[in-house]
Amino acid sequence: MKVRVNRGSPPAVAAAGRRTVNPIVLTAKQSHSFVLPAMDTEFLLRDELRGVRFGLEYEKAELILRDARIRSTVVVFGSARVVSRHEASARLKAAKGKRQVDLARLRLKQSALYEEARRFGRIVSEQGGALDHRRGYRDNVIATGGGPGIMEAACRGAAEAGAPSIGFNISLPAEQLPNRYSSPGLTFDFHYFAMRKMHLVMRANALAVFPGGFGTMDELFEILTLLQTGKAQAIPVLLFNRSYWQKVINLEAMRKEGMIAAADMKLFEYADTAEEGWQSLVKRGLSLPKAG
Repeated sequence: MKVRVNRGSPPAVAAAGRRTVNPIVLTAKQSHSFVLPAMDTEFLLRDELRGVRFGLEYEKAELILRDARIRSTVVVFGSARVVSRHEASARLKAAKGKRQVDLARLRLKQSALYEEARRFGRIVSEQGGALDHRRGYRDNVIATGGGPGIMEAACRGAAEAGAPSIGFNISLPAEQLPNRYSSPGLTFDFHYFAMRKMHLVMRANALAVFPGGFGTMDELFEILTLLQTGKAQAIPVLLFNRSYWQKVINLEAMRKEGMIAAADMKLFEYADTAEEGWQSLVKRGLSLPKAG
């Protein structure tokens, strides 16, 4: 007797092949509601999720810096408009017309600030503990707003010392690109100014403020207010270029009018050179890593 051999698919497989996909299930999988919340950009960008996004901006930077073992920073603020001496000279050479020439000459004069911030970034990185990762963490790492100008200069000085630097960049309508010297793995992009400033402050062992405009003033006075009210731990604050700050802000007049206390004038010091700034930080108790 011949045995009939079934050369087709096994019964279970054949039955499965005859099934059709339930159209309700297929439609559900294709719908917006079926996307996992963490993968749903449209959902995460709703106005009602602003609090969640705010928290995510805190957590992402916090965890990356923690993983990188960044324990403390020295924050550098200053104008994004200041350029290096090389770039300022090139702009002056290419300038046409009185207005362009006058602006180019001003930028060339201001390029001294760029070079000072660059030297300051290097000195802090070499002597403050940013290079010493043998204990498993780094101290007094240069941190800036991540953009060009003074921010670039400080990050450049850190890079020339072989140290990392942090760039807390901000998304703006006129896009601010991160400078090329902040460490790629430590360069962040923030939507919320408040969270960006919080990260700038929360690890700061010191603050160095070079001449700048509205943004620099905003950042400076927020930190001075935190120090004045005791909402932040006491840290040294340097105002670089005494003549600029005494010309644009009459803090002594505030004191005389009783709007700030005499003790508030001790929240900061002036400095004109990178070396003077570093000595001031050390004198005012900048926290330095212990030897060994």
